[in-house]
Amino acid sequence: MTFRAALIQMCSSDDPSANTDTLRKALQEAAQSGADLALTPEVTNCVSTSARHQRRVLHPETEDPTLRAAREEAQARKLWVLIGSLALLTEDTEGRLANRSFLIDPEGQIRARYDKVHMFDVQVSETETYRESAGFRPGDQAVLASPPFATLGLSICYDLRFAYLYRALAQAGAEVLTVPSAFSPVTGAAHWEVLLRARAIETGCFVLAPAQSGYHSASEGRARRTYGHSMAVAPWGEVLLDMGTEPGVGLVEIDPAQVRDVRARVPALDHDRRVRAPEATT
Repeated sequence: MTFRAALIQMCSSDDPSANTDTLRKALQEAAQSGADLALTPEVTNCVSTSARHQRRVLHPETEDPTLRAAREEAQARKLWVLIGSLALLTEDTEGRLANRSFLIDPEGQIRARYDKVHMFDVQVSETETYRESAGFRPGDQAVLASPPFATLGLSICYDLRFAYLYRALAQAGAEVLTVPSAFSPVTGAAHWEVLLRARAIETGCFVLAPAQSGYHSASEGRARRTYGHSMAVAPWGEVLLDMGTEPGVGLVEIDPAQVRDVRARVPALDHDRRVRAPEATT
């Protein structure tokens, strides 16, 4: 059974209310375009580098207005919705947030949750440094979700660099890998497409990667730029959709039968072998 996926590319600010309004309109457009599944980027509700601002405007999951709006739209439009992630307050003893993805069914019920496992602690350049682990607590559980049209393997942004996660998801049954992101322009230009295509080829999965894009205005703290280029990739590695840098909704037709075909041709998921650790040489 084929299905239509709508990738929603956003330029979220640090104002959750404005971002929620944008989200509602995008979900309505996705439904009107005939989508079965709509996917949003990482931190759909708030792009902010200020911990003080985040604590002032964010909510725990049970009170989050963006999540509530997504559930309402999913039910009203009879649409599956993958909220790429929301930044959420938690009860973490160190005060760190959750970076959490949600799959919502057409009745508005939450069917799966995934907390980002790998934290983006990097120095991209002399002027661009990130320490995600200072503000967000990492998850420790891989997650599959099973809407009627395909089995999804959930991930978020920096997870993309860790191939073992996607291999584990594929070997557990994933046919479609979701990679909602807010990639840096520097790493995006160098690595985004090649990593998405590699994950698709390695696993024989479709990859759906909705992204944040553009200049993200900030009322407090450092403003951010993100790379955009929301992308859909087929199991053989072909790019089916590249949305460039403008916000909007992009549609792609997905045929899970292609997953079975590609894996039959190259059954690499069945060929794992244990190897001994390398020995030091003189």
